[in-house]
Amino acid sequence: MPAKYHQFGLPLAFVFALAFAASAFAETGGTMPMSPGDTDAMSSMNMHDMNDMHDAHIGGADMGDMKDHMKWTDLRPANPTDTERGDQLVATLKTALAKYQDYHAAEATGYKPFHPEFKNQKIVHFTKWTYALKAAFKFDPSEPTSLLYQRTANGGYKLVGAMYTAPRRWDEDRLNSRVPLSVARWHEHIDICIPKKGAAAAAADWTKFGPRGTITTEAACSAAGGRFFPVLFGWMVHVYPWETNPQQVWAH
Repeated sequence: MPAKYHQFGLPLAFVFALAFAASAFAETGGTMPMSPGDTDAMSSMNMHDMNDMHDAHIGGADMGDMKDHMKWTDLRPANPTDTERGDQLVATLKTALAKYQDYHAAEATGYKPFHPEFKNQKIVHFTKWTYALKAAFKFDPSEPTSLLYQRTANGGYKLVGAMYTAPRRWDEDRLNSRVPLSVARWHEHIDICIPKKGAAAAAADWTKFGPRGTITTEAACSAAGGRFFPVLFGWMVHVYPWETNPQQVWAH
């Protein structure tokens, strides 16, 4: 078992179960929202690009030159039913997250920081892999796949939000059944070319590779000697329940 899987503190038996489940989802047209194979791709990325992927969502920030590698759901017309449902989700999440204000409590229940060695990340995703697996089958708004922590000056973390996930091949109607598409836009990271395994990340041309790179097709990626990911991870939506501006609660 590659050592990188152990950085998340996963029992060996669970890693095998997770890998088996991810393979099964692929066969049936679904996927784990974040799988071990995806973490391998993330490990190969330029640190600046990883920061962009994690931080550009906050406050609906402009994706800039990431636009060719982003897929968004369409924003549907607002309606009272969806607004009420969205408000209920936020209220549920606030209650569920209260116990995780201290990140040690999150770690004690199984949330682990995703690539904590990348110290330049402003926002760190603490992911609970059992919830990621569960989210492929059932949605529980009190059990987000990831908690979003902002690094603090004293080396700690401040809880600012959470992330829900869904299988990558779900259509918009199924995503709408989880979080209404009139209040939030789910997103995927798509058409990403990563340097081949074993290549030195520092030597890679990151104007071509990664989520800000110019390579957007499998053919171009192959010609550059890279590995192509049509979709990296599955569908995601971030929510910041303590934002006072309603437009900032669901990061469009």
